[in-house]
Amino acid sequence: MRMSWRDLCAGVLVALLWGCNFSVIELGLKTLDPYLLTLLRFAFCAFPLVFFIRRPTGITFTVLGVYGALFGAGLWWMVNFAMYNGLSPGMSSVFLQFSAFFTIFWSACFLKERITGMHWAGMLFAVAGLSLILWVSGKSSTSFGIFVVLLAAVAWSVCNLLVKLKKPAEMMAFIIWSSLFSVPVILSLTLAVQGWAPFVVLADGLALGAVFSIFFQSYITTLLGYLVWNNLMKKYPATQVAPLSLLVPVSGLLASHVFYGEVLSTPQWVAIGLVIFGIAVFLNARRLQVLVGAGEASRVRDC
Repeated sequence: MRMSWRDLCAGVLVALLWGCNFSVIELGLKTLDPYLLTLLRFAFCAFPLVFFIRRPTGITFTVLGVYGALFGAGLWWMVNFAMYNGLSPGMSSVFLQFSAFFTIFWSACFLKERITGMHWAGMLFAVAGLSLILWVSGKSSTSFGIFVVLLAAVAWSVCNLLVKLKKPAEMMAFIIWSSLFSVPVILSLTLAVQGWAPFVVLADGLALGAVFSIFFQSYITTLLGYLVWNNLMKKYPATQVAPLSLLVPVSGLLASHVFYGEVLSTPQWVAIGLVIFGIAVFLNARRLQVLVGAGEASRVRDC
């Protein structure tokens, strides 16, 4: 099934907005810690809309709870925490795209999709880039942050798998109600680790940058962005939708450079290039496998 131009443009726009979102997160983290920022994001995703939109039909509370916990705490709490501990917005946007690898792995396990030699080649390029960037970075915070973002990528891949398996009919309701389940998980993490300390800042009011960050993440990134993305994942094969995520690190790096002056060394650019190239090979593995097979068949005929 060929993706329509309308859906393609919508997917590209979402990918570009997601790249910019990492700089918006950085803006929020200037005055809020990752616990509170993540909690407020998902609280505004759920309230007050949950009182006006019915629970999605055909989706159990268990599925909503698992998706909400993984999406809220496993994915975005992890990303915020990594950035709070020193990982730059640009780097975060790059390494979160490892979710594509994990998504294919889960699809092979549960949907019986085959992993080809090209998939392995793409993974080798990306792992080489990951190894290089860990080697050239002298900051332990960067290595730790990358590890945390990779865990977030695993969580995102499981979320993608749940959407593929359950195919929610009312996607907006699914996002809103799953966000409702994100809130108690994130609140529990906050209270267990820091108590009520992060909430003290609320007594003095929120900075304008924090307010913008929360609302952008809640309504643009989450409700609008994942409404479009999850519907595309449900409508088209993953091999057509997932490559659009390659625009996320490109947009993320550019936004980080424009707003925060992030400057990467030549070895870091080479490493990121290897990661993006590996992801591109991985996501287009089946098409490349066909091209390679056709080339080999042509050479055999010529002989």
